[in-house]
Amino acid sequence: MHTPHRSRLRALTAAACTTVLGAGLLAGAGTATAAAPAAPQAKAGSKVVGYFTEWGTYDRKYYARNIETSGSAARLSHINYAFGNVTGGKCAMGDSYAATDRAYTAAESVDGAADTWDQPLRGNFNQLLKLKKKHPGLKILWSFGGWTWSSGFGEAAKNPAAFAQSCYDLVKNSKWAGLFDGIDIDWEYPNACGNTCDTSGREAFRNVMAALRSKFGSGGLVTAAITADASSGGKIDAADYAGAAPYVDWYNPMTYDYFGAWDASGPTAPHSPLTSYAGIPKEGFNTSATIARLKGLGIPASKLLLGIGFYGRGWTGVTQAAPGGTATGPAAGTYEQGIDDYKVLRTKCPPTGTVGGTAYAKCGSDWWSYDTPSTIATKMAYKNQQGLGGTFFWELSGDTANGELIKAIN
Repeated sequence: MHTPHRSRLRALTAAACTTVLGAGLLAGAGTATAAAPAAPQAKAGSKVVGYFTEWGTYDRKYYARNIETSGSAARLSHINYAFGNVTGGKCAMGDSYAATDRAYTAAESVDGAADTWDQPLRGNFNQLLKLKKKHPGLKILWSFGGWTWSSGFGEAAKNPAAFAQSCYDLVKNSKWAGLFDGIDIDWEYPNACGNTCDTSGREAFRNVMAALRSKFGSGGLVTAAITADASSGGKIDAADYAGAAPYVDWYNPMTYDYFGAWDASGPTAPHSPLTSYAGIPKEGFNTSATIARLKGLGIPASKLLLGIGFYGRGWTGVTQAAPGGTATGPAAGTYEQGIDDYKVLRTKCPPTGTVGGTAYAKCGSDWWSYDTPSTIATKMAYKNQQGLGGTFFWELSGDTANGELIKAIN
């Protein structure tokens, strides 16, 4: 899941009905003859999409400038700006201070120029416009929803056309003209449970995506983060993802957060396994199963991106080094229990093994799992073999200052 607000976790609370995992999407009622989907913006395999969080400007002090100085900007094809809110059946601003008002110093600014008190646009939006000026090929989408703000999609789905109009008006607002190239929907989860439970029906997601495509037309990008729950009767079955596929440029199946310390006593398991392995706690909870399931529904491989987490999930009170051990609770994290950035974990708890195509680490009584440049290389080979449309990741601030993880993405 994707959590909007300061913490990057997607806190999988016990109250979240059925098994929670995967990613989000939108819903709404569309016209019967929505405009044809836009032509692919890049050849299959070449997309590199990174999430940039609105709240990174606070505790994390991760700015648009960091995307440039880390070398990430030159490697990205698209940025998903996370998140806008969904409320009252409409798209809405998330944190307007962070987005458009915060003044940046010369040292914090993308181009080394400080903001002035009287300029019409400041904040993340102005900084990202400066980043686009340096990288004319870079596209930016505004992502709406996430773990915390998905509860509004049910109301939005009652009038998809009105919702789509509100989103278009906000995304294309003249105050930040030229910033956004489209919209990303992160509905966690249509017709299923996440932070809250949605009962809008199996067709709601398809209807919303059809309405968005109709409004944004062939020239605007329309994408969605979707669940990775490939279990029988799981979240992929709850919504018509195949029916919505003609309306999206691509899907971002959230192939991470399969396991984590929301199951406080374990068993320990890597949160982003590429493949199944002996002892995996739940079948269908791995990237290969997710991709196979979505392709089996008829969704083109070129419309599926491989998801990677730039963070790890961990437990404490663990005695067993191999996966499958018991625990006493979530390991301590920098911003939240049970989760920490790759840039922290690579030295705090270095990998001690690999399983299912990803890494795990035992240090003291803590047990963590996360991807490394080496395991990302394995996942890239899989992505290419499957003919997927590219790679996406959550999120930019989890990488090292010199972009160690993004450099492993080809």
